[in-house]
Amino acid sequence: MRNYIELIDNYEVAVYPKRDLVIVKGKDATVWDEKGNEYIDCAAGIGVATIGHSNPTVVKAITKQAETLITNACVFYNDTRALFLEKLNQITPPNLKRSFLTNSGTEAMEASIKFARVSTEKTDFITTMRGFHGRTMGALSGTHKEDYRTPFEPLVPGFSFVPFNNLEKMEAAITKKTAGIILEVIQGEGGINIATQEYLDGVRALCDKHNVLMIIDEIQTGFCRTGRMFAIEHFGIEPDIMTVAKGIAGGFPVGAAICSDKVKIGFGQHGTTYGGNPLASAAGLATIDFMLDNNLAKQAKEKGDYLVSKLNIDELSKVRAIRYKGLMIGIELKEKVQPYLVQLMKEGIIAMPAGKIVLRFLPPAVITYDQLDRVAVVLNRILK
Repeated sequence: MRNYIELIDNYEVAVYPKRDLVIVKGKDATVWDEKGNEYIDCAAGIGVATIGHSNPTVVKAITKQAETLITNACVFYNDTRALFLEKLNQITPPNLKRSFLTNSGTEAMEASIKFARVSTEKTDFITTMRGFHGRTMGALSGTHKEDYRTPFEPLVPGFSFVPFNNLEKMEAAITKKTAGIILEVIQGEGGINIATQEYLDGVRALCDKHNVLMIIDEIQTGFCRTGRMFAIEHFGIEPDIMTVAKGIAGGFPVGAAICSDKVKIGFGQHGTTYGGNPLASAAGLATIDFMLDNNLAKQAKEKGDYLVSKLNIDELSKVRAIRYKGLMIGIELKEKVQPYLVQLMKEGIIAMPAGKIVLRFLPPAVITYDQLDRVAVVLNRILK
């Protein structure tokens, strides 16, 4: 057997810290390493595999499309892209009318930044502390973490940061140059911090008052992750632009900036080679149909409630707080999470950090209740 760890260490640009695990196979909420060891995957490719790994519906759709047409430039119409765009329109808030299809979440955010600038004829953006919106230069300019930002400065000018859930600070930051406010409804990388209804209502009102576009980042929260198709549905908020990716296509790289009529963009002002290609569109269409047919939003809510109910919270002395919606679960500890991520992996469970002290669980919505029971048993033991 080849030494895959050695090959990757030798030939990959080393931008990711690696765990000592070679994953070679996945099915539903289970993955296997090269030695045949089995793991419950509560990371799901950072919230990507919402419908499970190697979902048969998506595999079939990709296979069929690959035999028909793989690529098609966006200057030509295409049947599969047309159906995918229609499906996105059907499941998103009524004011969001058109989608720009991309290959990733950060590309969707880049598009949103350009769209907001050209539509408002203004230049500046307000984002929040602990927010994360991607690592390309524009998206990184709106990402708060200094470790991500500092090596690449100077970044795109005109970005400012205010505390999350602080409406007063948000209002004070708005100027005549403000083109957009970029928000996560639930901060993922920042620690599973959940916006309040008052805050989101207030931001929506400020945007309307000052001709500012409200850009909601649903890249991690979208597509059934929080117990609704999109997290904004918990709050009844309609953004002007919504960015999506991760769970949109069953693991196939797809993203989108979904826009209201406030977005005005002309021919040639933006573009993409691969975005919305037939293969990606087929994967996205099959994924959304599977979510709707199997009511995965309801499953995510019920399974998130179930897992949290199985945690003996009063006995978990190492836990400061538990924050969650659906299957987006953050367990804030009183110490660093890294040793616990290692311990969980030894117990056959893959989880993620959200900052230095928050354990993050983003399992597929198809995870079984037996698997959730096993996760709860291990957490109750190691966090006691």
